[in-house]
Amino acid sequence: MALDQRNSPTLLLGIIGGLVAIIVLFLAYQWFFSTSNEAIPEHEAISLQTPAKPATSAEVKPTEAESVIDEKTIQLVDEKILKAPVPENESLLKEEVAKLDDIQTQLNDQEVMLKTQHTDADDLIALKEEQIKLLEAQLKKSNSN
Repeated sequence: MALDQRNSPTLLLGIIGGLVAIIVLFLAYQWFFSTSNEAIPEHEAISLQTPAKPATSAEVKPTEAESVIDEKTIQLVDEKILKAPVPENESLLKEEVAKLDDIQTQLNDQEVMLKTQHTDADDLIALKEEQIKLLEAQLKKSNSN
């Protein structure tokens, strides 16, 4: 390399640009994989790990693991938040209020989402019941012929 090539500003910008691109890609990779593990709420992660059980007409007593899961899903807000003392500093107070507002909006969004899922599930159940009735009628018709 000649002396002019080594001191070229375009070469220097190219090297710096390449290093910045590598660093940005590394940080994006770390951010993507750190948020993908945290994106699943705890109650969904538990339901993904436990196998689904078929519904039976007999009443089944919940096991200890199921009762623990139910207690965790029922408790939406940690009691520490409710009993924590209010900070005297105004900026800390505003920060605490903003944090609690964020939690409240998340809970409201979750409530809306759960209600829509519940109505969707009810609609699906009704459609499945109708489908079963139609299939039973079709089966009776084919058996009578």
